Amino acid sequence: MTDLGRFMAILALCGTSLCAQQQDSLPDGPKPQVDQPKTFPAPNPTVPSRPVPSPDAPPTQEQPAPNVQEREGRAPTGPVNTPPPATIRTVPQGGATPGQGNAADELKPLITTTVNFVMVPVTVKDSDGRLIAGLTKNNFTILENEAPQPIKFFTSDPFPISAAVVIDVGMPDIALKKVAETFPSLTGAFSQYDEISVYTYGNTVRQQQDWVAALSDRVTLALRKTGEIQGRGAGPMVADSPLTMGPSVNGRPFDPSAPANPSMRNANPPEPSRVLNDAILRAALDLGKRDRARRKVIFVISDGREQGSTASYSDVQKVLLSNEVTLYAVAVDASAIPGYSKLARIRLPRQGYSNILPKYASATGGEVFSEFSREAIERSYAGVTEQARNQYTIGYTSATNVPGTYRSIEVRVKGSSDWKVYARDGYYPLPPARR
Repeated sequence: MTDLGRFMAILALCGTSLCAQQQDSLPDGPKPQVDQPKTFPAPNPTVPSRPVPSPDAPPTQEQPAPNVQEREGRAPTGPVNTPPPATIRTVPQGGATPGQGNAADELKPLITTTVNFVMVPVTVKDSDGRLIAGLTKNNFTILENEAPQPIKFFTSDPFPISAAVVIDVGMPDIALKKVAETFPSLTGAFSQYDEISVYTYGNTVRQQQDWVAALSDRVTLALRKTGEIQGRGAGPMVADSPLTMGPSVNGRPFDPSAPANPSMRNANPPEPSRVLNDAILRAALDLGKRDRARRKVIFVISDGREQGSTASYSDVQKVLLSNEVTLYAVAVDASAIPGYSKLARIRLPRQGYSNILPKYASATGGEVFSEFSREAIERSYAGVTEQARNQYTIGYTSATNVPGTYRSIEVRVKGSSDWKVYARDGYYPLPPARR
C-alpha cells in the first residue's frame, strides 16, 4: 500500500470516531407528554376572594361601570364618569316620623323607657250604641286627679288583643249548654294577630288553655272540653210538699215520734260557691305578664253571680287597674232578663253579689252585653272584640309615680252631648321593674 492509501485509510477511521462522539454528546429529543389536569393552589382563608365581574354585571364600588365604547372594543372619545358610592342611612328604633308605620311599634319606646307613662284606651259611642270614628287628638282632653295632662301619644289604629276568656261552669246546666253552642262564634270573633287563654270557674278556678294564638286548634279543643262540663241542677229540691211529707194536722206531723226522712234534713242546702272574684284575679295576674303594647282584655261569660271568693272586689279592682286590663262581659241566663240589673244592685248580708260584672266593667272602661238568646250571644262576641280592638289610645306621662297610690282619670270628648265615653276610672302605679 502506498503512502497515499495509508493516509486515506487513517482519515476515514478518524472521521468515523468523531461522528460517534458527537452523537453521544447530543441530548435526547423531547418525549411526547399526555395532557394532565391543571391544578391550582388552595385559596388562603385569610384573604377574601374577589369574584371576576361579568361584563354585563352591574357596577360595584371596586369595579366601575365600563363605558359602552369599551364594551364594543372602541376607544373612548371622552372622560369616563364613575358614579359615586351610595350613602346608606339607618333609621334608629323609635325615630320614625310620628303617624307613620304601626302605632304599636311607635308606642313601644314610650312604655319601655318611661316608667310613669300611662296608656288609656277610650271608646266613644252614640246614643244608638254605634262606635264614633274619625276623632282626632284635638277632640280629647284627659285629666289625672282633676289636672289636665298633655297628650304624648294618640292613635286610632287597631291593636292586637290578649284576651283571657273566663267561663262560668257553675251556672244551671241548661244555660251552660246554650252557651257551649256559641263557642264556634267565639273563636271566629278573634283575628290571627290575637292570643287567647281559657279559664273556667265554679267553686274553684282552672286554666283550661294557656296563652296561644286565637285561631289555634288548641283553643277549639279547650272550648270543646269546656262544653262537656255539666252545670248544676235546675234548682234545689222542694221539701215541703204533700208528696214528700207524712200526714199532718194543722201543719204538725201526725206522728211526732216518727223519724224524720233523712233525705229531707238538708231541704234547703246552701248556695254553692261561685268564685268569680278569684277567677278574674287569676286572669288579671296572667295578663299583667303579657306585652304592654297589646290590648289586655278579660272576657267573662257568666250570670255575674259571686259567692265564696277569697279575693274581695277592691283587691281585684286594684290588680285590674294596675295592669291596664279592661273587662268585658256577656251576661247570660237570669242576668240577661230585663230589669234584673236593678235587682242585682241589692246585696243581702252574707249572700254575695247577684251580678258583680257591671261594677268591674264600669271601673275598667269595659261594657256588659246582656243577651238571652243564642243568636244574641253570638252577636255580642263580635261586638266585644270590635270594641276592644277599635279604640282610641291616649298616652301621657304622669307627674307622680308613687306605687300603690290611686290616681283618678277622666276623659272628656268634644262633640255631641249624646255621646257616651268608656274609659277606666283610674289606675295604681306599679313600682319600676328590676333590670
